[in-house]
Amino acid sequence: MTHPRHGLDEVIHAPVRFSIMATLAAADKAEFGYVRDTVEVSDSVLSKQSATLEKAGYVKVSKGYVGKRPRTWLSLTADGRRAFEAHCAALRAIAEITPARDAS
Repeated sequence: MTHPRHGLDEVIHAPVRFSIMATLAAADKAEFGYVRDTVEVSDSVLSKQSATLEKAGYVKVSKGYVGKRPRTWLSLTADGRRAFEAHCAALRAIAEITPARDAS
């Protein structure tokens, strides 16, 4: 039997990256400032962590303008959405394991 922890994704498992993925899973895309405020991190932390997720192919970073103001949007890729769902399933499986009563 294989323990469900083997289904955890090391890229996603870091708390800030997990929080970013969870925030993005709830929307098609989100503005950088919204994600920063929701996850409660600085610009530099969000930038670094989103770059790690982008390198893994889980997040797409798009830049553009709203009027004359530059904006950055983050969104999950299809691979990112699948990886996040699999990671959450592994967490649920770990939480549902019932230890044997006679285990010492």
